[in-house]
This record gives sequence, structure tokens and C-alpha cells, in this order.
Amino acid sequence: MKKLVMIILMLPLVAMAQEVDSQLLTLTEFTVKQGHAAQFLEGVKKWKTCYNENNGTNSWNFWSRVQGEGNVYGVSGNMSNWAEMDNDDEAGEACRVVAMNFIMPHVEKVVYDITRSIPKWSKKNPSTDMKLVWVTYFKVKDRAMFNEIVKDVSGTLADEEGEPRGYWYGFMGGGLDAPDYMVSETFPSYAALDEDDKKDSPFTVYKKVHGDKKAKEMNEMWSKAVDKGWSYLWELNQDLSN
Repeated sequence: MKKLVMIILMLPLVAMAQEVDSQLLTLTEFTVKQGHAAQFLEGVKKWKTCYNENNGTNSWNFWSRVQGEGNVYGVSGNMSNWAEMDNDDEAGEACRVVAMNFIMPHVEKVVYDITRSIPKWSKKNPSTDMKLVWVTYFKVKDRAMFNEIVKDVSGTLADEEGEPRGYWYGFMGGGLDAPDYMVSETFPSYAALDEDDKKDSPFTVYKKVHGDKKAKEMNEMWSKAVDKGWSYLWELNQDLSN
């Protein structure tokens, strides 16, 4: 029952991890029916109001996907461990009817995933000035080789720039089409994306440090390890976050 409530009621969990220890990151994507975006967002607003009026204590971040097909929205939250899923959420239960009447009628599809952060590959501190997140997803053919590559490249970036550029996560199970890994980079504004475009790519940095031969070997390993990759930009909706 707890899991069902979490899926339907948008996973009201802690928004950002404060420790460097590995955390579980929950992700829910809502594909909204064509022409129903305004009604869906109003339903989310009603649910947030209901949740807080019932003294709910959990938090979440609410996102809108910038590119891609259809109207897609996301909710993200963190758990320290699996045991948190055993906790009752009385405020969420109290607002179930709001979700069923004002949110779910406008939803075409819901995809729910759980990921685990990988601190050894990631930036050490969560962003405090975050409006946008660029998320790149990977489906891999060889996990051991992929791990070796990311560890090597992240270490090179840390040596050259002081820390890796993003936050890495591994997906905990999921459907046939679920990614295996993702990395997110945060930005305070759209203008910051223009500045980021001026940076050398991780591959370019790696090549400058290790030379053409090793960079070519790494690139060949990448082709063997990765099945496919894709990315989306997500914009934070502060009003609908909690």
C-alpha cells in the first residue's frame, strides 16, 4: 500500500541529500494527456495545498521537461535507505482523493524509478542555486567496462578542475527500457548553459591530459560498453515543489 500511495501521490520525499553517503533517489515521470497540462498543474497545486494543510512533513522537487515529445513532468526525492518506504504518510493518505480526482484523470502514463547515488564519481556538495538540470541517461552493454571508464574520466576531471562536473546515479532495477545509469548537471539559469558550452568536453579534457593514444583507447572502450545514451533538460518549478 505504501508503494502505491507513493506512486499515485507523487513521492513526497526529502528533496536533496545532505550527506556524501550514497542515497536512494526516487524519480517519477508523468506524461500528461494532450491539452490537459493546465488541469494537471492545477491538480498538483491542490494536492500540495492539501498535503501541507494536513501537516505533511516530506519534501519533493517538481520539474517540467523542456525537450522531447509530449508534456512530461517529473517529481524527485531522496531516501537514506529502503526502510523509509515502510514509514506511513498520513498526510498523503488524507489527500488521496485529491490526487485521484484532480491529477490522475489528466495523466496518460506514469513511470517510476529508484536510483542510487554514486558519490565516488560525483560532485561532493548539492547545488544551492538550481533552476535547471541537464540529465544524461545511459543504457550499457558492459557494466564493468563502463564503471572503469567513468571512474577514469571523473578522476581526470577532478584532478584538472577540482571535482567532477555532475552527480552520478545507478538505476535499481526497472523495465526493459529503463536506463542503467544517469548523470545530472545543475545550472542556475539558461544563460549558464551558454557559459557551459564554452567549456571543453570531458573527452577533450581527458585527451589533453592523457594524450591521443589513451583517449582513442578510451573512446573504443566506450563504444563497446555503451548501448545508447540520451539526454533531457529539466526546469524546476519552485511553486509546485515542497
